[in-house]
Amino acid sequence: MQMTPEIKKATDPIYKKISKAIPEIEWSIHAPYIYKINKLKKDKNAVILAHNYQTPEIYHGVSDFSADSLALAIEAAKTEADIIIMCGVHFMAETAKLMSPEKKVLLPDMMAGCSLSSSITGEDVRELKKKNPGVPVVSYVNTSADVKAETDVCCTSANAVKIVNSLNVKKVIFLPDDYLAKYVASQTDVEIISWKGTCEVHEKFNDIEINEIRKNNPGIKVIAHPECPPEVINASDFTGSTSGMIKYVKDNQPEKVMMVTECSMSDNVQVDNPNVKFIRPCNLCPHMKRITLPKILDCLENETNEIKMNAETIEKARKSVERMTEIGR
Repeated sequence: MQMTPEIKKATDPIYKKISKAIPEIEWSIHAPYIYKINKLKKDKNAVILAHNYQTPEIYHGVSDFSADSLALAIEAAKTEADIIIMCGVHFMAETAKLMSPEKKVLLPDMMAGCSLSSSITGEDVRELKKKNPGVPVVSYVNTSADVKAETDVCCTSANAVKIVNSLNVKKVIFLPDDYLAKYVASQTDVEIISWKGTCEVHEKFNDIEINEIRKNNPGIKVIAHPECPPEVINASDFTGSTSGMIKYVKDNQPEKVMMVTECSMSDNVQVDNPNVKFIRPCNLCPHMKRITLPKILDCLENETNEIKMNAETIEKARKSVERMTEIGR
């Protein structure tokens, strides 16, 4: 697609906002897609939800709502659109379908998976429940619908500690992120039975790297996601969910900051915090990066890659997500 005067005029306000994150030569490729997607979603009464790890041209260019997993789940339940396009990974699209089963939910690339989600199955959870009868199951939202269907209540990194404490029990099964489980265990007196799942993005970070960055950037604030290894969390100034990290930068306006998480998030947050310098030794999520503007346009035009689940799975899995949203942050 070619850039035209009409497209340039319509997309210039978006580019003005994100020009520091995207070179002008790249914008000439993105702008025609953004123009067409934004026009088509209105015609089709579609809403585009984007996770914080999406690239700036998606996050700021076409999404109607950009947020962390919990907020996306809540937004999916509230929307009056006929079509939901989830710019994220497969479990997020499934969660949107759970919360709006009557809507058509589309995922631009069905191969956009998650190392955490694929680390555990519904059968695994059933086996754990047999070994630990009566112990409630808390599952990270980064799980398949089959796992959610075997779960008492879901959580995100934003509310994991609150969810565990809300159960008023001495022991919980916490799935599937081992590092998040360790973080939760450090913040509560509840005994945690964990699973050996990890995020392939966050597990790559280490404290040696962080200490080297501190040495080269005096006064820098290091903020980490709780999916990171414990030694990384211990070496950081703040630990929080993606929404918590965004709030930290907005509220504190540090001169320099390193966000120990997926790369695109720093690009997106810098757009709204131009006075903060972001130091970016970060890691890319190969699954999130499968979502592109051409794929979004294709699935919107042709209504392809629809998320489908049977009614029984939807009913069982939805309860664990609804309980999470009721408890909130």
